[in-house]
Amino acid sequence: MNVHDWLLNMPIADVMDECKVVEISFNHGSRKDFFRNTTLQQFDKGDIVCVEGVSGFDLGEISLTGEIVRLQMKKKGVEELNPEMRKVLRRATDRDIDTWRHSKTREKDALIRSRAIAKQLKLEMKVSEVEIQADSRKATFFYIADGRVDFRELIKVYASEFKLKVEMRQIGARQESAKVGGIGSCGRELCCATWLSEFKSVNTTAARYQNLSINQAKLSGQCGRLKCCLNYELDTYLDALLHFPDNCESIQVAKGTASLIKKDIFKNLMWYVLPDSNKQYPLAIERVRKIRSLNAEGVIPEELETVEITSSKVKEAEPEFVELVGQISLRSLEKADKKRKQKQQHQKPQQPKQRHQPPPQQQKGPQQNRPNPGQHKNQQRPNQPGKK
Repeated sequence: MNVHDWLLNMPIADVMDECKVVEISFNHGSRKDFFRNTTLQQFDKGDIVCVEGVSGFDLGEISLTGEIVRLQMKKKGVEELNPEMRKVLRRATDRDIDTWRHSKTREKDALIRSRAIAKQLKLEMKVSEVEIQADSRKATFFYIADGRVDFRELIKVYASEFKLKVEMRQIGARQESAKVGGIGSCGRELCCATWLSEFKSVNTTAARYQNLSINQAKLSGQCGRLKCCLNYELDTYLDALLHFPDNCESIQVAKGTASLIKKDIFKNLMWYVLPDSNKQYPLAIERVRKIRSLNAEGVIPEELETVEITSSKVKEAEPEFVELVGQISLRSLEKADKKRKQKQQHQKPQQPKQRHQPPPQQQKGPQQNRPNPGQHKNQQRPNQPGKK
């Protein structure tokens, strides 16, 4: 639940009246608490400091400073001058940070082992998170249980197993969801993990007032309980339903008894259904009151006189179906391929033809080009008869 400090750049009128309390977050923001700054140092958001712990010290990150802390304390009901408020000791050193990181590496193994021990003792509980103090002297086990759990034996086993002081703290399913975080069905981060700090009871009556279908899968959140957002618009629906007439669940007409199925607060309509029919009939509020008054006098009207509902949404034209089978043949594909090849040939530059010249090793000098007289004579001599 990160808070934007919109008073950060505001000048302080009275330095003596400055808020000496800072808000510090632990375990990556899963838990936050207020501590009094009795040191002479000025801390900023994001600084890692040492604070008072149980028989030792703990490390946390400063999340809020200044006047915005007073608003947060007023919101959560914390007194600024409470003498039992723990104090900030000093700024964390490198040795403190190394010890703190070593303690954090043990939390995952401790969570797995603590769940196994609780299962061996057959306790109906679920350990959701283990937070070990920075000096490794104390561990807080956050668990979820529907009823009361007798964990006196469990604490003894945990103390002997992990060699530190054990504190058990019970939380609800919504608090666990706030610690884990996640994305809701609306596409945004969970309300309990961002800004919602007070959890109110939610029941299915809120869904019925808003004309929602009682579907447990759709109405449940990440925690397995009904969504907290069902209460957000409930007051608006209740105020709008005051204008609707009461005791109009059934009205009498000539066709039979019409039963009310839902109320539309946006269009001020009441939907009825007649017996032996699944058709829904929207009626105006004034018409329902008139039929109700006629029924009280013993008069049964002939018709319901339903309201015609016209949709303002423009209907999109559906594309027509086109039959393309048989329009493409192999001959058309061959023609397209032939045109493509001819186009590629025209795009290539035509190179001039060159005469074929004999290779240089076959060329002869000017003296070697003289004809052989005997060879020339034999070539010009005609064939004589009788001689071979």
